Amino acid sequence: MKLLFMAFMALFIVLQTAHATSDDTVSTDVTREDVLKAQEKWAAGIVGIGKVYTEEGDYKQSATDLINALYAYDISAVLFKPTLASADQFRETFDEALSYFVGGIIEEDKGFAIKPWTNVRFGAQQIITYPTAAKASGVYFFTPADSEEEVEVEFSFGYMKDTDGHLRINLHHSSLPYQP
Repeated sequence: MKLLFMAFMALFIVLQTAHATSDDTVSTDVTREDVLKAQEKWAAGIVGIGKVYTEEGDYKQSATDLINALYAYDISAVLFKPTLASADQFRETFDEALSYFVGGIIEEDKGFAIKPWTNVRFGAQQIITYPTAAKASGVYFFTPADSEEEVEVEFSFGYMKDTDGHLRINLHHSSLPYQP
């Protein structure tokens, strides 16, 4: 009986340790706030790439940094269907994603992120969270540098936690709203 109790306590300690974070909070589950923070980073990154492009800086490196930090290409398959992709609708590799954001290996790509945009904001959306993943679907708005009029785009994003506990995008689908 004592051996069974000790085994139970050891399992309890392992499970508690697995769910503890560095600040001793009990849960490491993905939260709505985690998703909103990831979205803020993505939006700032898109605006940042355009700013670097406008200032004649290394915008390809900015895009590379954004993709490496926020997409899961290095650890998982990524399902990426960009808004303005029609001939080559899906971007399965890092290089294809980079091409979409700044131009490159896919002929139709003109560099979505180097338009440039002065603001990107997420609007109404629904978010579902799980212990190590999340899904979000709704609308986001892009303000081009040459206009005050926002462009509305529909999105679905899937997120997964990497080994450092950061959310990484493993699903990104964007499309323009239906026009009857």
